[in-house]
Amino acid sequence: MSRPQVPRLDRKPLIALVERANRALQSDMVRRAHADGHTEVKMAHNSVFGFLPSDGARAADMAARAGITRQSMGEVIRDMVALDLLEMRSDPKDGRAKVVTYSERGLAVAGDGFGHLSELERRFAEEFGEEEYAVARDVLDRLVGVLDRLASEEDQASS
Repeated sequence: MSRPQVPRLDRKPLIALVERANRALQSDMVRRAHADGHTEVKMAHNSVFGFLPSDGARAADMAARAGITRQSMGEVIRDMVALDLLEMRSDPKDGRAKVVTYSERGLAVAGDGFGHLSELERRFAEEFGEEEYAVARDVLDRLVGVLDRLASEEDQASS
């Protein structure tokens, strides 16, 4: 008896393309941080660097924006505090809560990273052309919006 076959698309699935692009960008950021002398930076740290505003944020808010659990975000934050990249302080609006901020050293590391991101953006625009690269960015942004809307509709339908 033959086993049923998993249906396949006639081209690489969008999710695979996006995941590969994400991994390539994340790896590039870590590789560049190491080249800049920040050898303590790990791939997991990108979830903080990408979602921590300069004025700080609560870990739970960062986790939600990054799409990871509070526990995972807390683990990354604790690691980065131990590496003197982040600091924790009491939230002035709620003494029970903590706000995560960059340490002086963390600001330097993040600054180097965002400088590299700016350079990557320039290189991508040069490689693909300003208009084509703008379209790619716009489509990805809109794709997230559509998926968020669909999830919201499904949540409302199941309520």
